[in-house]
Amino acid sequence: MPSSSPALRFLEASERLLARARSQESQIQQAADWFAETILKGQMVHVFASGHSRIMVEEMWPRYGSFPGFNPIVELSLTFHNLVVGANGQRQAMFLENVSGFAARILRNFALQEGDCALVISSSGCNVVPVEIAEEFQKRGVRVVALISQEHSDASTSRHRDGKKLQDFADLVLDTGAPVGDAMVKIDNLDTPVAPGSTVGGCLIINAIKAEVAERLTKAGHPPKVLTAGAVCGAEKATALFEAAYDEHARRISRYYAGL
Repeated sequence: MPSSSPALRFLEASERLLARARSQESQIQQAADWFAETILKGQMVHVFASGHSRIMVEEMWPRYGSFPGFNPIVELSLTFHNLVVGANGQRQAMFLENVSGFAARILRNFALQEGDCALVISSSGCNVVPVEIAEEFQKRGVRVVALISQEHSDASTSRHRDGKKLQDFADLVLDTGAPVGDAMVKIDNLDTPVAPGSTVGGCLIINAIKAEVAERLTKAGHPPKVLTAGAVCGAEKATALFEAAYDEHARRISRYYAGL
C-alpha cells in the first residue's frame, strides 16, 4: 500500500502539473501576445471545446476575474453531461463528438474575420469535432492555439478522416501536463486510476494567459472590464462592471452576426 493518502498523491501530481505549466511560459506569452492583439483590434478570441474540456472555455469567460474579448463556443449537444443516460445522454454526446461536418455547421453561425484568434481545447486532441473546428478556423485565416494533454494525445488514435490531431491544425500548442488516460491516482486493488488532471492543468494555463492578456490591454491604454465581486470593489461598482462587460461582449459579438 502506498505510504501517502490518495488525496496527497493527487495534490502531489497536481504540483507536477504546475511545474509543467511553468515550463511553458514562453508559449503562454506568445498566446497572450496574439490574443491581446486581436482584442485590441475590437475582434474576438474564439474559445471552443467539447466534452468536459468545456470547463476551460467557461474558465476563460465569463466568470469572476475575466473580461470581454473572448467568444465562448459551447455546443450543448457535445457538453451537456448531467443527465448521463436517456435523452441528451452521454452516449449521444460522445457519438456527436466524432461526426464529421458538425464543426463546419457550428462555425456557419459566425462571420469570422481575418485577424481573429482561436483557442481550441481537447485533452486527447483526437476527437473529430475539435480537430475539424481547428481545421476550419485555419481555413478562414484564424490563428489557432491548441490546449491538449500531450502525453495522452501521443498515446491516442485520431478519429479524423486523415488521422490528423488537433495539434496538426494549430499555430501554437500548449500542454495541460496530464498523463495518459488523464487520471492521476492509483488505488490499491483497483485496476484503473482515478482523479483526472487535465482540468487542473488546463485551468492553470487558461488563467496564466488571462493575466498576461489583461496586462497587455492595460498597458495599451484599454484596461479590461473585469467581472469583479462586490466583496472586492463594493456592490455598486461590481454591478456597473458586470453591466459594462456584458454590453461590451454584446457589441463585439454582434459583428460576427452582422456579416452573415
